[in-house]
Amino acid sequence: MQESHRSGLLFALAGFCALTIGDSIVKGIDQAWAPTAVAALRYVLGALGLTALLVWNEGTAPLRRIPNPRIQWLRGGAVAMATICFFAGVWLMPLTEAIALVFTQPIFTAILAAAFLGERLRWQTVAATLVAFAGVLIVLRPNLAEIGLAAVLPLAAAFGMAVLVTANRAVAGRGSSLAMQAYVALFASIFLLAGMVIGHFSGLAQLRLEWPEWHVPARIAIIAVTASTAHWLIYMGTERAGAATVAPMTYGQLIAGSLIGYVFFSEVPDLTAMAGAALIIISGLWLWHQGRTKRGAKLPS
Repeated sequence: MQESHRSGLLFALAGFCALTIGDSIVKGIDQAWAPTAVAALRYVLGALGLTALLVWNEGTAPLRRIPNPRIQWLRGGAVAMATICFFAGVWLMPLTEAIALVFTQPIFTAILAAAFLGERLRWQTVAATLVAFAGVLIVLRPNLAEIGLAAVLPLAAAFGMAVLVTANRAVAGRGSSLAMQAYVALFASIFLLAGMVIGHFSGLAQLRLEWPEWHVPARIAIIAVTASTAHWLIYMGTERAGAATVAPMTYGQLIAGSLIGYVFFSEVPDLTAMAGAALIIISGLWLWHQGRTKRGAKLPS
């Protein structure tokens, strides 16, 4: 049992760190192609791969009977928004700071769960939200002066991921984990392809589609593979140790992001940004600890 717990933590840590590989590749593309196109191709490739695996393992039945279609549309739209906002965000600000701001997602999730799933909003959640918000203001302060309101893009990405997590809870148990991943990729692809076309005809130069150099789609294919592998590792870790136990492993992503940003992009977070990131992390860890304490108190003796 202890060995399974330890391996679960390692699987989850490896998965969250692997997500940073895709983030760094996105940053390396650095506006070589429209962010809508990058996001669309990433999810189209992911949807094709996941759907093929789903059909191979479970047949076509999960695709013919998709549970709760409206919730699936919501999941797809949420992850589509999160992906575009995050991709654009890492192009406009340091990788470490962008990842730190995305860690506000647990706070958004707690608020959405209270509003739409009837979960009680505890005082601990309110306190953690205030601390995280202070951290966000500290991280954003230099960026707002330097790049303007575009610095809030990672926050929009965090909100989109919170909507996804909340919607995941609403459809929990309605299908296998593989089917649920395939559904979100399929529906996100529809939104992202539509967004790509709309962006092309919007008149905005940054969203205009042009034929990319060969290395751009090659990099996006690597992103699709590494992201899918990362999510699989996180799932394996969650299966072995439990979602609540592996939750803090997500902060390994920030450490990996800091190292990659320093080595490959010469980005050194200043003390102000590090202090803000620390507040966000502390609020998330405290919220996680309070949740574990509450669940432990309910266990029979």
